[in-house]
Amino acid sequence: MAEPLRLFILAGEASGDRIGADLVRRLRQHTTVVARGVGGHELAAEGLSSLFPMTDLSVMGWSDVLLRLPLLLWRARQTARAIRAGKSDIVVLIDAQVFSANVARQVRRHASDLPMLLYVAPSVWAWRPERARDLVPLFDEVLAVLPFEPRVMRELGGPPTHFVGHPAIGNSTMRPAQPERGPLLLLPGSRKGELRRHLALMRAAAEGLQDHPRVSGFIVPTLPHLVSVIEAEVSGWPTKPVVVTGQARDTAMQSAVAALAVSGTITLELALAGIPMVVTYVGDRGQAQRFARADNVPHIALPNIVAGREVVPELLFAAGVDPSRVAPALIRLLDHPGVIAAQLEAFREVRTLMEKGAPEAPLEDPAMCVLRRAAQRRSIGS
Repeated sequence: MAEPLRLFILAGEASGDRIGADLVRRLRQHTTVVARGVGGHELAAEGLSSLFPMTDLSVMGWSDVLLRLPLLLWRARQTARAIRAGKSDIVVLIDAQVFSANVARQVRRHASDLPMLLYVAPSVWAWRPERARDLVPLFDEVLAVLPFEPRVMRELGGPPTHFVGHPAIGNSTMRPAQPERGPLLLLPGSRKGELRRHLALMRAAAEGLQDHPRVSGFIVPTLPHLVSVIEAEVSGWPTKPVVVTGQARDTAMQSAVAALAVSGTITLELALAGIPMVVTYVGDRGQAQRFARADNVPHIALPNIVAGREVVPELLFAAGVDPSRVAPALIRLLDHPGVIAAQLEAFREVRTLMEKGAPEAPLEDPAMCVLRRAAQRRSIGS
């Protein structure tokens, strides 16, 4: 019997948790997997006992990071020690870019031959391209979720990079038809800082569209551990939304007339499912400075980035929030069938790109990338 694959895997937030669980399931189609590391409820369902709560790493923006810096530094040291002590065959660190790089740097000082993969490439095409070269001594390989990233990483001198798609491709199908009426999805993010900065915008949307003939109500799909938090936040809204998770979340995605979503992985999931949307983001002070300097980045929403043009409207608040802009943007979307039709056509293009990859970087199975690296290590060790 072949030896089990000893995998150390780390996810720092909900999207990474889904990616990690998908990877473990794919690996188990080929071999026995013994997984250790850090994750949320998705990886826990695959048998992972997390070293510490994944929510410790779920931060966004410089202000959130600074508030948690001592804890984050401690968790990085704890993670690096666990990797060194665990005799793993391979390490996969999912996103959480600064944290993952910190952990990899510590591990490399003591275990230079341990294969380490970074799953989800940093956005070097948007911000600080020199980071691509900085990854070379840390990671043997990068698994990218956007089809153009292998080319960019190669041009910038980064590690070998392969396009492996996103689990949302396999977990969702394009809706067969756009409903004439249905609930409006409000998606304020999954990190505490995101919720704090975006719930006011979600409330403004609900108040501005409560009488719209195409909107039957408001739904906030979220993660299980956030249900009570969000329910408490929305309890005083004049138009109270329904907070859902699990199967009810999937049902809401199918029936929704449109969505207001915080920029992130969820916008790609919405596009792949064919749900029209307006995308927003409220940056903290550090992010506002970053946005101001990123003149080469025309878009922040993943459907726009993948398509290479504006597919969905973006409301970016880098210095001051104006909730009054939100409802008009959604009304323009709902009142003009041609706008929705154009979005849906573009979403089909995005889905094709995500399913096939670019000509120079066709879609690969992330499990095969991991198994290939682990096999190389074992052959060298033998």
